[in-house]
Amino acid sequence: MTERKRSRRGGLGGVLQLAELAVRWRRRVRGPLRPTWDLPFETWATMLRAYGLRSTRLPVSIQRRVAAGVIRSRPPRGMSYETVRAGGVPAEWFRPEGCDESRVILYLHGGGYSIGSIDSHRDPVSRLCRASGARALVLDYRLAPEHPFPAQLDDAVAAYRWLLESHVDPARVVVAGESAGAGLTLSLLLAARDAGLALPAAAVCASPWTDLEMRGASMTENARYDYLSRELLADYAARFVTRADLRNPLANAQHADLRGLPPLLVLAGVCVLFSGMLA
Repeated sequence: MTERKRSRRGGLGGVLQLAELAVRWRRRVRGPLRPTWDLPFETWATMLRAYGLRSTRLPVSIQRRVAAGVIRSRPPRGMSYETVRAGGVPAEWFRPEGCDESRVILYLHGGGYSIGSIDSHRDPVSRLCRASGARALVLDYRLAPEHPFPAQLDDAVAAYRWLLESHVDPARVVVAGESAGAGLTLSLLLAARDAGLALPAAAVCASPWTDLEMRGASMTENARYDYLSRELLADYAARFVTRADLRNPLANAQHADLRGLPPLLVLAGVCVLFSGMLA
């Protein structure tokens, strides 16, 4: 391990220790912020909230480096990875040992449409593959603000068409994502439906970001707990869409007609990346 890696891990470890001490004291005095939160989870949530409130002052390039440095990327054993171009989009196949090659997860990572990558999501997607026995195609779709909407959707549609053209049975495909990736999952389904493409068997949306206008009452009610503040989300949304597209159904599924879509599993209040951070 290089000195730089040692110092980076040591610095993060020191911050974690200080945050844990503060959270431990707060829990003794007031109890957990949420009844179901244990000490490690609340420590990470507290750190991310503190960072999120300040991160809007940082350039996007630095935000991406911070995210890459914080999120662990330690895939489980028994996984193989293959770099491909899926309809011209950079992507990787994730394959657990003994997987059923006919079963495919098309995974769209989160990150507010402007951060995140295949590497940042290697751990949770690998776990998903192991648990399901399926292979996954994970996309490095283009990011805002360099590439605003509809670049992300164009990449997702191109990759899905590539799967179909590669003779993958859509009835054996599940599209999945978390946060912005879950919002992009819904956008992909809507675009595929409107284009008359064969739809996948189902989709999984973990904490989908579908309220680009931040009008939901829960955003106010849960302001004390959410590590993503209204101000931070507004910053992400401004990178992703213009005001003219703020209510575009293909960008903001809250304004979409969802009839005719395949079965959806929508999970609320989860953070996929914590599984990797706390492992």
